[in-house]
Amino acid sequence: NNYGYLTWEWTNGLRGYSYPLIFASIYKVLQLLAKDDVQLLIWVPRFVQALLAAFADVKLYSLVRHLENAETAKWVYFCQLCSWFTWYSCTRTLTNTMETLLTIFALSYYPIKGSKMGSSCKYLTLIALAIVIRPTAVIPWIPLVFSHFWQEQKKVDLVLHNCIPVGLVTAGTSLIIDRVFSGKWVLVQLNFLKFNVLQNLGTFYGSHPWYWYFTQGLPVVLGTHLPFFIHGCVQAPKRYRIFLIAVIWTVLVYSTLSHKEFRFIYPVLPFCMVFCGYSLKQLKAWKKSAASFLLLSNLLPALYTGLIHQRGSLDVMSHVQQLCNSSYQSQASVFIMMPCHSTPFYSHVHCPLKMRFLQCPPDLTGNENYIDEADLFYSNPLAWLNEEFYNDTLLPSHLIFFSVLEQEISSFLALKGYEKSATVFHTHVPQGRVGSHIYVYRKK
Repeated sequence: NNYGYLTWEWTNGLRGYSYPLIFASIYKVLQLLAKDDVQLLIWVPRFVQALLAAFADVKLYSLVRHLENAETAKWVYFCQLCSWFTWYSCTRTLTNTMETLLTIFALSYYPIKGSKMGSSCKYLTLIALAIVIRPTAVIPWIPLVFSHFWQEQKKVDLVLHNCIPVGLVTAGTSLIIDRVFSGKWVLVQLNFLKFNVLQNLGTFYGSHPWYWYFTQGLPVVLGTHLPFFIHGCVQAPKRYRIFLIAVIWTVLVYSTLSHKEFRFIYPVLPFCMVFCGYSLKQLKAWKKSAASFLLLSNLLPALYTGLIHQRGSLDVMSHVQQLCNSSYQSQASVFIMMPCHSTPFYSHVHCPLKMRFLQCPPDLTGNENYIDEADLFYSNPLAWLNEEFYNDTLLPSHLIFFSVLEQEISSFLALKGYEKSATVFHTHVPQGRVGSHIYVYRKK
């Protein structure tokens, strides 16, 4: 319908169209069936992602059952289903989620010692797809592919008949898809590498010390699985050492990049679960207590992070969406004065409402004094608002912001005739620019 918004990553060729194409196709089908209701647009992608995640969990179970036995597979499956971080991430349409699912699918065809399911072509294709979706997917697979190559008798065959054809077909397909949708030839994977590794521009979004993944990243993602993971690493057979190498290698590589996030190491979680399951199987007398402990200690964080924590940014969109059905939709306009990308955008509104948020693209020109719009705004919100809306005709009909900002801009709100029309709960742990509640203010 010719409305929507593309962030700077798309205009600068850092994102590929292959993964969003899945959801765009679903949206198109819904539109053709005249079922493109906003609730379906929100829930169908999550449902699809959840189905894929469930399928991946079953794949992990069958892999371990094939390599070990039903007993070990049952415990690995239990650990995977217990993980609070899997619950938190597996239904989200993040590229990291798809990268993780494809890693599990690829793992089930990886020719590990004792596997009769191994298929070089299948596992390499799945890795290639993961790399197309998120180029960092290559990281955990470097030691695994290298190990396979080392043990492979027909090395030339592997390269000529599998690696090269798979690489060319997937890279070619990705290139064509991106050409069709962006209107120019663009090698997304190369741009991604240049931006995040060579120029290290990810630091713009925050940086952490090199050891962060070891002291916080991995312990938080693993949660109460951590002691079982360590125990499993000691107990598991030698042939699984390559999985441990993949985990350590991935965490080490990510540690060299200054911008760090929990979700970046999500793809190594399935590897860790193999060790956790092995650990539980080895426990004799404590097995039931350990399982109960794992279940209970993961259930609370899973429910809390999934249902309560930081939910305001989604809930507030239903207030915005209501403007679509009102008689003055054409006059309505929304300005989201929050740290950029705090809320979803048109996918949760599904009508050509005038919306705007504070921008925060990094500087790609090398200007050392560059400050993005969001930082400029937060340095002096009141002055910024007065300057931006010097004329009352420019004022948006609705303002949305975190509760921490209210006092600072109260004089502007009073002067311009805004009144609070909704309060939405967001988090119990407000930090910095993020408040405990989100306020919606409407112009009288």
